[in-house]
Amino acid sequence: MKAGWTRFTIRYKWLVIILWAVLVLATIPLALKVTRHLTANGFDNPRSQALWATNQLSLLNPPKGPDPLLVSGLSFHEVAMLAKEARIAPAALHRVAPNQVLYLPAARDTVATSRHLEGLVAARRGHWKDVTQGSVGETVANDSSKTLALSGVLAIPFLAVLLFAVFGSVAAISLPLLIAVVGSEIALSVITLVETHIQLSVFLTDIVTFLALGVGIDYALFISTRFRQALDRGSSVDDAAAESMRHAGRSVLYSGVAVALAVATLLLGGNAYWQGLALGGAVAIASVLLATHSLLPAVMSVMGRRMRWGGLSRMPDFGFWRGIGRFVVTKPWLSVGVSVVLLVPLAVFGPGMQMRTPANLASMLPVNSPIRQAVTLEQKIQGPGSIAPLGVVMKFSSPLTAATTWQAVARATSHLSAMKGVSHVSSPTQIGLAPAMLAGMLAHPATEPPTVKTGLANFINPSVAPHMVVVYVVAATGPDSPATAHLSESIDHQLPRWLPPGSRSAVGGQVPILRSFNNLTASRLPWIIGAALIVALVVLSLATGSIVQALMGVIFDAVVALATAGLLVVVVQHGLLGFQAQPLDSSITPLIFVLLFGLSMDYEVILLHRIQEPMRSGASVSDAVYTGLSTTGSMITGAGMIMVVVFLSLLVSPLQVMKTLALGLSFAVLIDTWIVRSLLVPSVIVLLGRHAYWPWRIPSPHPDSGDSPEIVARPAKKGLAGPKRT
Repeated sequence: MKAGWTRFTIRYKWLVIILWAVLVLATIPLALKVTRHLTANGFDNPRSQALWATNQLSLLNPPKGPDPLLVSGLSFHEVAMLAKEARIAPAALHRVAPNQVLYLPAARDTVATSRHLEGLVAARRGHWKDVTQGSVGETVANDSSKTLALSGVLAIPFLAVLLFAVFGSVAAISLPLLIAVVGSEIALSVITLVETHIQLSVFLTDIVTFLALGVGIDYALFISTRFRQALDRGSSVDDAAAESMRHAGRSVLYSGVAVALAVATLLLGGNAYWQGLALGGAVAIASVLLATHSLLPAVMSVMGRRMRWGGLSRMPDFGFWRGIGRFVVTKPWLSVGVSVVLLVPLAVFGPGMQMRTPANLASMLPVNSPIRQAVTLEQKIQGPGSIAPLGVVMKFSSPLTAATTWQAVARATSHLSAMKGVSHVSSPTQIGLAPAMLAGMLAHPATEPPTVKTGLANFINPSVAPHMVVVYVVAATGPDSPATAHLSESIDHQLPRWLPPGSRSAVGGQVPILRSFNNLTASRLPWIIGAALIVALVVLSLATGSIVQALMGVIFDAVVALATAGLLVVVVQHGLLGFQAQPLDSSITPLIFVLLFGLSMDYEVILLHRIQEPMRSGASVSDAVYTGLSTTGSMITGAGMIMVVVFLSLLVSPLQVMKTLALGLSFAVLIDTWIVRSLLVPSVIVLLGRHAYWPWRIPSPHPDSGDSPEIVARPAKKGLAGPKRT
């Protein structure tokens, strides 16, 4: 952190605080509008044929038909009586659960029929909900938003207790919460300004809020802890603030840049969804860094020694981290062995990880969800593939008024009907008219019977797309079945053979869109992880001046990633601890690993910088490791536990995708802080000795290194009479 800027923020502290207050108050209206232009879409491959076909499907303007309804709050008998009044056949009603009835419209039912039933249900104080993939998607999105709000409320008391345990005073707790709230608010305001120019996903609000909350608390913890340590040594308030920014502020700056760049690697995901998460995460980190390097030193300077207000007169000191430091320094091989035993068994399962975002959105809901049960019943009655038909788009060089166009459609329909795995096909050539008659009616619209015109509206829109015909294929298997994905791929592959030269064709709809998204994410994941590792390598090299430390950081991050992947494979893919056995969701798995790499840099840089400080004074490597671990162990693990509390609060979600995110991130932070940074990294540094920081020039140990102000003396135990030389 530049000394000049730090002196400015401390000298003109009230000016800095007032400017921040004005900025926050002025941008609150922007932050409140953050979701106005965000989209829930973006789960696609921008260069895929599936996206082209799905966009073509949106050009159709078919007549609106009645949607299936889930009626709740009324008994089956009551709904049956209302259905009779609405002239709905009893066969259209199906019992889902007590006071839960599914209405599946019959062929003769109209929108007016459905609306009549809705009105009757509402009059009896019952409730109804459309059962479509769109409404299911809205339910998933609403549950995600509710989880964010509820988890934040639930996390606050746990965070307060944990922050008090770490900081030791009520006044000090206000600092990290202030930085987290301010950073989050500024980040959301920036997103509001950006989203009007580029397409961004609504899901980025989650990552912005949680990243700002987590890293804001962590960074304020690192800096304010160093501030209080300087005060305890007798430094003046301004000198203590300057020292905390010179040391911890510098580490936080490197850490923040590492996290922001790691999250930015999600841009390699290649679509609007990943673009939104990358931008949102990077903006969140940048906002927190701005607050920690301007607002935080000003507030610390104002609070001064009042940061002890509301604290214990004397915090208990159990010497736990001195004991860990002694263990690592005296028994480094055993420390490495313990780390390997704890990490490797899970890492073995990591390569077995599978990813897939489900095309049947209802499968994301809990098994006991009424909506999911209604969709399952609908599939049982109408067929597994009925909820997500494949839209086969055919665009011809000849117009719809040409008989050759309809001959090609009839030929393609015949081939599609004969394909293995097809339940049935809906095509305009199945209404009983010859290709020449269809062409003739479209050439002379006045001769087109109303019933035929209505039927054709499901497949064509001559005024907007005069060369396009859509045929719908219902698979015999469900949307998430590999057989359905194979059918979609086979249709894409064989369609050109059935159509005349100059035609363009592709399969659109939910199944091919999410198949292309899954394929895109799977192909980009190695590049995302590789880029994140390169970021870690570069930032650690610059932060420590050591290539060895950078390589160690990358290797250990990879081990943590494999162990985390292994846990998710064992728990999620195999269905343990209440999880449904299913592949990991493609929409959150890369995010878990990117955040893992980014957040691990926080703890790594803090630890390595603290070890380097006594080494600059000439201390031995062993003494420096002991000092670094003894003074930062509680801070690093405390910061890690704060992040774990934030992430574990997502477990209140009914959605497995949110629970998976909570499990993966919590486990990654736990093993990173308690195993890798507390045991593995310091023990390897002890074993490598002066080579651990190559090519950084380490000053030679001097006789008084054990008494240096930057060194915590190792107590004599089992032959340890004083500082050990390397």
